[in-house]
Amino acid sequence: MELRRAGLAWVAALLLAALGAQAAGDFDPYRVLGVGRTSSQAEIKKAYKRLAREWHPDKNKNPGAEDKFIQISKAYEILSNEEKRANFDRYGDAGESQSFSQHQHRQFHHFHEGFYFDESFFHFPFNSERRDASDDKYLLHFSHYINEIVPDSFKKPYLIKITSDWCFSCIHIEPVWKEVAQELEVLGVGIGVVHAGYERRLAHHLGAHSTPTLLGLINGRVTFFHSAVLRENLRRFVESLLPGNLVEKITDKNYIHFLSNGKKENKPHVLLFDHMPVVPLLYKLAAFAYRDYLSFGYVYVGLRGTEELSRQYNINVYTPTMMVFKEHIDRPADVVQAREMKKQLIDDFLSQNKFLMVARLTSQRLFQELCPVKKSHRQRKHCVVLLTGEGERFSEAYEAFLTFAVANTKDTLKFVHISNEQQPEFADTLLMGDKKYQGRAAVVILERRNNAGKIAYKTMEEAWQGSREDNFILLDLLDQLRTDPGLLSSETVLADLNDELAPMFLVRWLYSTLDYLSDCWDSLFHSNWREMMPLLSLLFSALFILFGTVIVQAFSDSSDTRDSPPSEKEEAAAKTEKNDTSFSKESNSRIPKKGFVEVTELTDINYNSNLVRLRPGHMNVVLILSNSTKTALLQKFALEVYTFTGSSALHFSFLSLDKHREWLEYLLEFAQDAAPIPNQYDKHFLERDYTGYVLALNGHKKYFCLFKPHRSGDEGGSTASCEEYDTSLHAEGRGKSSCSPASRSIKNKLHKLSFWMERLLEGSLQRFYIPSWPALD
Repeated sequence: MELRRAGLAWVAALLLAALGAQAAGDFDPYRVLGVGRTSSQAEIKKAYKRLAREWHPDKNKNPGAEDKFIQISKAYEILSNEEKRANFDRYGDAGESQSFSQHQHRQFHHFHEGFYFDESFFHFPFNSERRDASDDKYLLHFSHYINEIVPDSFKKPYLIKITSDWCFSCIHIEPVWKEVAQELEVLGVGIGVVHAGYERRLAHHLGAHSTPTLLGLINGRVTFFHSAVLRENLRRFVESLLPGNLVEKITDKNYIHFLSNGKKENKPHVLLFDHMPVVPLLYKLAAFAYRDYLSFGYVYVGLRGTEELSRQYNINVYTPTMMVFKEHIDRPADVVQAREMKKQLIDDFLSQNKFLMVARLTSQRLFQELCPVKKSHRQRKHCVVLLTGEGERFSEAYEAFLTFAVANTKDTLKFVHISNEQQPEFADTLLMGDKKYQGRAAVVILERRNNAGKIAYKTMEEAWQGSREDNFILLDLLDQLRTDPGLLSSETVLADLNDELAPMFLVRWLYSTLDYLSDCWDSLFHSNWREMMPLLSLLFSALFILFGTVIVQAFSDSSDTRDSPPSEKEEAAAKTEKNDTSFSKESNSRIPKKGFVEVTELTDINYNSNLVRLRPGHMNVVLILSNSTKTALLQKFALEVYTFTGSSALHFSFLSLDKHREWLEYLLEFAQDAAPIPNQYDKHFLERDYTGYVLALNGHKKYFCLFKPHRSGDEGGSTASCEEYDTSLHAEGRGKSSCSPASRSIKNKLHKLSFWMERLLEGSLQRFYIPSWPALD
C-alpha cells in the first residue's frame, strides 16, 4: 500500500512539474528583449533602453504598447539580476517559483502523509499577467497623470483606484468597481486605475500607501474615499466632490431674479425642468464643466410653487426640458427636450450656447475665445464691437445693436460690446480720441492677426445711434467685407484687457485661506499620518516653546513681585560679591596643579600620541624654536602659559625648526595670510625666521590656530594671525621687509602670548583646517 501511494505521489509530482515548466515557458525574457543567452549585461541593458524608448506608453499610442512595455520591464528585471537569470537558464523560471528537482525533497518529503503543494505551481487570478482587461484602458502613468489628468480635473471629477498584485481585497471590490466605473463614465466622470507595483511614484504622489485605495480628484485636489465600497456610497462620494453652489433651486419666487442676472454676470442662464426631487448627477457634472460660461438652475416640476414657472414657458412636466436664456428672460434662446438626457446631447446643447448674443468683453480670455486669431483665409472670423458707455442714455444704442446682432448672426461673425469706462485703453486705441465719438457709442469691425495683440480694423465713420440708417451702413460694410478683406485697412496693437469680474484681493486671499484650511482639515483626519508627521511635529514644537516661554515668564514675574527691591547699598554689595565670586571661579579653573610647566619636544616618536591621536577636545600648544633660541624662548613661554596649565585639555610642546622646517612650512601653507606660498626665485625664503611662532593644534578635528611673534619695532602692535589685533596694525607689520633674526628681540617675541591663550580658550581665534596631518620625518 505504501509503495502504491508513493508511486501515485511521484506521478502527481511529475505532472505538476510539467505544468510549471509549461507555464514558465510561456514567458521568455531573451525573446522579449531580442538577445541571446550568451549576451553580456551591457548588451542586455542596451536592448532594454532601445525597446523601452520605443514602447513607452507616453510615446507609443499603440493599444498594446502598455502590455509590451510591462513585458520588457519584467524581462530586464530577470536578466539584469544574475541569480534570477541563472534560475531561468536552469529551470525555465526566474526564481519566484522553486524548481521541482531542487525542492522535491521538501514538497514531497512525507508521501504517506499526503501531498504538499507549493503555491508557485499555480497562477492565481489576481496575478498581474491575468488581471482584468477592463482596467487596462483606465491605467494611469505618472507623466500622463500630471500633464493630462490633473488639468482635466478642472473640467470633470475623477474616481481613481489604486491596486496591486496579490491583493485579496482588490478582488472583493472588483464587481462593484466595474459596475460603478461603467455607470459614472457614461455620466462624464473620469475613471483611472493606478497599479502600485509598476507606478510606485504615482501611488506615492497620490498619498496611497496601501491597496486597494479609492480616491477622488477634482480641481487638482485629492480626496480619499473612507466608506464601504458600495454603489450608493461611491455615487454619493463623487457627488460630494462637486461644489455645492453649482446648481440653484428655482421656484416661482426667485426665477425672475435668477434670469435677470444674465447681463450682470455676462453669462447665459440654463434651466432644467424635471420631475426628480433631487438634481440629477449628470446635470451637476455638466454644470461643473461649463461653470465658467453658464449659470445653472433646476426646477422640480412636482414641487408646489413652480406652477407659474411651468405655465410661463409651457413646460411638459413628463419630459425633461432644458432651456437657455440670454439677453431676454421672457423667452428662451434655445430649448431641448428628451425623455432621457444623455451626456452627448447636453454637451452639444451647452457648447452651442456658451455666450450671450452680444457678450461683453470683460477679460482677455473671453476676447480670445470670441475673436480668435485667423488661421487661414477660409477661417477668417470677424468681430463687430460696440464701444459704449454705462447708463440709461446708452441703453437705446445697445438694444438697437442687439437687435441687429440677432438678425445677422453667422458662424464667421461675432457681435460683442465693451465698456469705455472699464476698458479705457481699448477704446482710446481704436477711436484715437476722436471728439465725434465722445460721450457716444461707436462700432468697430476688427480681425485679430496674432496673439501679440495685432489687429486690423475699420471704424464706422459716424457714431452709432441705432437708427435705420446706421443699420444699413453697418450691413453694407459687412457685405463688402465678405468679398473684400482689404476693407479693414487700419492696423494697431491692443493691450490686454482688464479682468472686470475678478474678485478683489481680499476676497481672493480669503478664498485661498479657506481652501488651505480645508486641505489641512482633510489631511489631518483622512490622509496618511506619515505625511502629516512633519507638520504635526512642527506645530507641537511651536506650541511647546510658546507655552513654555509663557510659563517661565509667569513664574519669574511672580517671584519678582514676592521679593522686595533691595536698597542701593545692599545692591552694590551684592554686585561686588557676585563679581568676586565669578572671578574666583574663573581663577580656580586655571589654578596650576604643579609648580612648573611641563613642556615636551614634539618628535617622530611621540608625534602620533601627542597630536594625531589626541583625544577629542584636547589641544597641543607647540612653540617653534631653534637651537640658538631654545633656552630664552622656553623660559618666556613657560612664564606666559603657566596660568593655563591647570586645564587638563591643554598640552604644551616645542618643535625644533632646524629639524622640521618642511613640516612647519607645509602647515603654514594653509594659513596663507601668515605664510604666503613662496616664489621659487625668492632667495630670502630659505632664511625666513619662524622662531617664536606658536601653534595650537587640534589633532581630532584637524585644525590649528596660529600666533605670530611680536615685532620689536611695533610699539603695542602685533601681527598675530586669527585676527588678533587691528587690521591696520597687521598690515603695518607685514609691510616690513626685514626678516633678519638680528632685528628682533628674543625676549619680546612671545609678548602678549597670554592674551592669545585667553582667546584660544574662548574659541574666538580663526581656525585653519587641513585635510590630514603630515608625517613628521
